[in-house]
Amino acid sequence: MTTPPPSAPAPRSGPRPAPWVRTRLRAAPLGTLLAAALAFVAVLLAAALPRAQDRGADQALRSFLERSGQTNTSLQVTAPAPVGGQSAELLDGTLKSLLSHTGDTFHVDPDAVVHGTRTTKRQPLLNPELSRPSGFPPAMSLLYVQEAPAHVKLVEGRWPSDTRPPAGAPEGATAYDPPLQVALSQRAAETLGARLGSVLRSTPLVDGTPSVEVVGLYAVPDPAEDFWVGLDCLPRACEHYNGENLSWHVDALIGAGDLGRMDTWGDTAEDFWRLPVDVGRLRADRLDATTKEIASYVAGPTAASLTRETARPRLRTTSWLPELFKQAHDRRQAAAPLALIGPAGVGGVAFVVLCLAGALAGDRRDAELRLLLARGGSRAGIVGRLLGEGAVTVLPAAAAATALAVLLLPTPRLAPALLSAAVVALLALLAFPVRAAVLLAPARPAGRWRRPVAELLVLVATAGAVLEVRRRGVAPAGSDPDPLLIAAPLLLALCGGLLLARLQPVVTGWLARAAGRRSGLVGFLGLARAARGSGAAGRQARGRGGPSVLPMVALLLAITTGGFGAAVLDSVEANRLGVARLAVGGDAAITAFGKASLPAGLAKAAGELPGVRTSVPLWIDHDSSVVGTTQRSTQVSVIVVEPGAYAELSRALGCGSFDPALLTAGAGQSADAPVPALFSTGLARLAGPGTYTLRPGNGGELRARVAGVIDCTPARPARDAATVVLPAGPAAALIGADQPNQWLALGSVDGDRLRALVRAALPASSSAQAPSPSPAPALAAGQDPAAPAHPADDVYPVRTSAEAIAELGADPLQRSAERLFWASVAGAAGFALLAVLLTLMRTVPERAALLARLRTMGLRRRQGVALILAETLPQTLAATLGGALVAAAAVALLGPAMDLSTLVGASVPTGVRLTAGPVLTQALGLAALVAAAVLVEAATSGRRQITTELRAGDQR
Repeated sequence: MTTPPPSAPAPRSGPRPAPWVRTRLRAAPLGTLLAAALAFVAVLLAAALPRAQDRGADQALRSFLERSGQTNTSLQVTAPAPVGGQSAELLDGTLKSLLSHTGDTFHVDPDAVVHGTRTTKRQPLLNPELSRPSGFPPAMSLLYVQEAPAHVKLVEGRWPSDTRPPAGAPEGATAYDPPLQVALSQRAAETLGARLGSVLRSTPLVDGTPSVEVVGLYAVPDPAEDFWVGLDCLPRACEHYNGENLSWHVDALIGAGDLGRMDTWGDTAEDFWRLPVDVGRLRADRLDATTKEIASYVAGPTAASLTRETARPRLRTTSWLPELFKQAHDRRQAAAPLALIGPAGVGGVAFVVLCLAGALAGDRRDAELRLLLARGGSRAGIVGRLLGEGAVTVLPAAAAATALAVLLLPTPRLAPALLSAAVVALLALLAFPVRAAVLLAPARPAGRWRRPVAELLVLVATAGAVLEVRRRGVAPAGSDPDPLLIAAPLLLALCGGLLLARLQPVVTGWLARAAGRRSGLVGFLGLARAARGSGAAGRQARGRGGPSVLPMVALLLAITTGGFGAAVLDSVEANRLGVARLAVGGDAAITAFGKASLPAGLAKAAGELPGVRTSVPLWIDHDSSVVGTTQRSTQVSVIVVEPGAYAELSRALGCGSFDPALLTAGAGQSADAPVPALFSTGLARLAGPGTYTLRPGNGGELRARVAGVIDCTPARPARDAATVVLPAGPAAALIGADQPNQWLALGSVDGDRLRALVRAALPASSSAQAPSPSPAPALAAGQDPAAPAHPADDVYPVRTSAEAIAELGADPLQRSAERLFWASVAGAAGFALLAVLLTLMRTVPERAALLARLRTMGLRRRQGVALILAETLPQTLAATLGGALVAAAAVALLGPAMDLSTLVGASVPTGVRLTAGPVLTQALGLAALVAAAVLVEAATSGRRQITTELRAGDQR
């Protein structure tokens, strides 16, 4: 009997259910696209900001080290020459060992290495035909530099031999025979009076006379090349002063063949290796590790290992890099507050926007989620499906944004960008599911104590942060900026938002009641809705008792961080202008070289240039003296100037302001009466009230009385400078001060045009391009104001405050911090605008129904737009006013603790000044942007919403 085959499973009846995620995404394509766009933008900013910070920090570090010079950024290694004889092979072997211990956190450019041997003492050259400026003989040292032939050009003769001289020597010869072969710089030979074939002899010794033979002359194509740093006397002869006596110091190159005999010239020889660190490959984030490695190279395990490997017990390494690294770290600390406050602000606003987006999605799908829960769906299952929806939408957008940030901002460090992007992507992914979990949670009795306790905690944290900032500073010396201290402006903004959330409904309710007493319902209805808060139906409608706090907090964060940072930058610019003006003496200056006077008519012509507001020609002498002080005679700087113009200049610079009437002689005074004068503070302590005799360095004598005391003066702004200011007039001729030797001015003066004017004012013998001097020189027809610099510019140097400001602000550290801050401000403003728009979208269903009902009662379209504006703008205006006040409070509370010296580029007093302009610009600008967006949204979508709601009502 056969067993029947098993029956096949019955086919599943009915249609197969569609996938959940695909169905939900297809049901709301616009919402899906907007969610992906929001996640893309948020993750892009999150990934880009750390990389921008790294790029700015690396660029600032490298620029700072490049400005320090190759000598300070090199490892200088020295060791006594081997006793058994030196050779090029031994030098190269030691160099190989030195380079083998680099390449981890720092690298050395092998092509820029300079190594060789030099004598440690310069020997006098006794040849009588050599130049002796003050009767002292020139002195020479010998060097063997292996890389030298590649950096010079042989113009005469030959290079010193690289082969050793014969071992055998003629009978009677000494160790100094034959002479050492050297190559000498052609410029040095001309200075000394030596020539090819000259045998230069040094001080005779008991066993012979050291001598060198000049076998070759070379020229240096580029003496400014980094190769010649520390080898100054190879390209030319160096001046050496012994008191006031001048003599020449020169260095000469020998060949490898004479390395073993170098010590016969200067008794001792020293090997050296200069290892330039490749600053272009240094990274700011690895600065601590680099510092430790270089410290080990200088005096540590690496140094001990090198001593053993090279068999040179007296091998020594020195470098300024550890000190430079510390300075770079301190500079980065000082600039960190501005560089971190902006990203912190945009991060806070983005967090609010993501929370609002989650709330909007929860309100839109509240009925659907409750229906699923009522039909047996579990809370965990529903949240899991929502996570699946979000993963399909958010994760690809986040990955694309991260890849784009990495591509657009290349930098070696990847971890911070990935971590920041992952955090934001996770927040964007969880915002809606967490909101749904809260909506689906069982109802609990309202806890009236929760909000006050949370607000109290925020207030305590803010007070602690502000007190710490006032006590320690935003960037305490010796440590990185504390995140709590950086977050202090944000905490102040959060406190302001919570306070406004309490006050705004009350104030808006008062305004609504006032509007209710007047005719018309639009204003009253809009203000009433703004006071109590409007929302969607369902659970949101039951649970809300006022406007949402989140949009207000977003606006306050954006305005506060923008206003605070703008105030910092405004203080930086004001300090730069003050420093530049003090350095120049005004907005423009022309100074005569030495004790010469300015060309006739130049000061008058310069004062007539476009942009000059105040022209101040003056005469200054730094070699004058005041007779009669407690020190009998005190050296001072005398300044003779027209009092009115100089007083205006002093007031503008904030340096030694005075009343010009003090320098006005009284009516009826005799010709020999003392001239009124202003004495500096230090000089006044030595002199006291009374009359004194002034004796300028060019002769003459003048009696002056103390008419006032000034703490500084624009022509010489040093606070401790001893200065005397005299009025221009007949008395000035007694001391030869009738022709100005300096010109200062206020105004927007073009430096290139001013230089062209100076060149045009010079006599034809002084400048081939300049016409003959005239009482009022001007630019020649067709002359380019931006003509290249002329030698006459060295005789009458021109300086402007604009050029000084550009020099102060040329530091990449400053520029990167400013660019990052403004980019963050723009991002925060965009997110704040999006927060307002999301709030409007949350109220779309309820507002559409209300407008539809009012439309049936005769509401016009323009009145509908006015109703939307009356409902929305009170919160925006409150946030604008509150943000401006909080930003001003942040400047007042935190500003005194900020040191702006690094951002300014010069040492300035600590503190940020509070001015209304930067704060109001940020507040009003963002308010106008939000108001415009609300108006556009109300005008474009109001009619469509009303029409849709009316059609739905017709169908019902």
